Amino acid sequence: MARIAVIGAGMGALSAAARLAVAGHRVAVYERTDTYGGALRRFERDGFSFDTGPGLLPLPAVYRDLFVKTGREPLEACVELVQVDPSSRHVFADGTRVSLPNASRAGVVAALDEALGSGAGKRWGDFLVRAREAWDRTRRPLLEEPLWPNWQVLAEREPYPAVPHKRLLRTRRAGTLAEVGAWELRDPRLAALLEGYALAQGLDPRVTPASAAVLPYMEHAFGTWYVRGGMRELARAVYERCLARKVEFRFGAEVTGVLEKDGRASGVELAGGTVAEADFVVAGVAPGVLDRLTAGYAVRGDGEVPAQRTAAGRLTVLLALRGGRPEGTAHRTVVHARDREAELDALFGAAAQPGHPTVTVLRPDDPGSAPEDHEAVTLTAVVPARPDRSCDDLAARMITVAEQAVPDLRDRLLWHEVRTPADIADATGAEDGSVPVPALAAVGGRLLHPSNNTRMPGLFAVGGWAHPGGGLPHAGMSGALVAGLIVEGPDFRGSQ
Repeated sequence: MARIAVIGAGMGALSAAARLAVAGHRVAVYERTDTYGGALRRFERDGFSFDTGPGLLPLPAVYRDLFVKTGREPLEACVELVQVDPSSRHVFADGTRVSLPNASRAGVVAALDEALGSGAGKRWGDFLVRAREAWDRTRRPLLEEPLWPNWQVLAEREPYPAVPHKRLLRTRRAGTLAEVGAWELRDPRLAALLEGYALAQGLDPRVTPASAAVLPYMEHAFGTWYVRGGMRELARAVYERCLARKVEFRFGAEVTGVLEKDGRASGVELAGGTVAEADFVVAGVAPGVLDRLTAGYAVRGDGEVPAQRTAAGRLTVLLALRGGRPEGTAHRTVVHARDREAELDALFGAAAQPGHPTVTVLRPDDPGSAPEDHEAVTLTAVVPARPDRSCDDLAARMITVAEQAVPDLRDRLLWHEVRTPADIADATGAEDGSVPVPALAAVGGRLLHPSNNTRMPGLFAVGGWAHPGGGLPHAGMSGALVAGLIVEGPDFRGSQ
């Protein structure tokens, strides 16, 4: 039985802790804040309750597997999973609206044909077939296996089978998601639908590789889910599974250093000088934090995965509305920007923030989220990750944009709260309040994440900033990979 110290109580760290404990190890989690869940937090006021982190769950099989492998009770016995239908409603720049059914390719094709014109659905359906091929090629190396030592193969090879496109007497293939939209989908509304999946992750579709086609594929193939009571309930269920497996938690315990002895991790030092010895250390923290904890020991070396350059955050506006949620309301509505190019320039360049950002409106059908005959609504938009920047003006514009999804919003609004990248920084420890993206192939490895192994033997990285990257499914898989590497050793090659 090994002693294992886990730094942080985010979803990746909790997933690793539960799996390691059930394997017979003695696990202690050290969390600098007063609660668990990382970005999965809740805000409550006047009987209203809001998720301030991820609002929906893709690929629930990751957490189903966690609960099967760590106990007798399945995930559905611990939380109520609700498949969201429609999966999403979209309001495009020209005013066109379309609702996309959940996990139904045929239904999505029919809906797009009806809303956007004959042929639109087929082009999207054909794209999903190609996206599935990219998924099949990258699913194991990017989600289910430790990062390959020869990760350059993933960095150099574009797995998306782009359609040949003749341009200026030359035949070219799409290399970016924006090119896929322009050359293969050939409709600005379909292009906006596609690019929205990258933008929601904080990625610029103009430079994001075509392999990001796996993002819409995952949603269409495996569905979109909500946890009754809010996504915080998923964190609560995983935390309680850890407690049931005798994981020890120490909240308000800030780790200030990773101890090293004889060339390997030997424990952690806490604020105040207390030392906790361990045989392995699992760090669920951002790269900058890990570098400080190890005095640079865990910094990537020459020839290793390049450091990511993405630095996008989330601005969240919580709305308390009088009056109940109307019948037939979509759980999620995406109101697309009127000028996508201007929006992208503002987010990823030096331009001013446009007046009409892309806004996601979440209106859960959950009576527990608001007092009777009232409604809790959450708005989110991608912003540059600068926690010291005021976001009040943008929050006001987001409310204006959201009126396209909630026409009577102004008349119903009781109050609102704004959550900025600074709040994300407080919750997750990411200094700039940025949100990690999922790992993607191609583009020289710039969208791969550091291996779960580090340069310090006995120290492992877990969570959204380590392989396989950000997002709830990826965080859960990082926990599975770290547990496998510790339990089975360096020859572990992932679940079969």
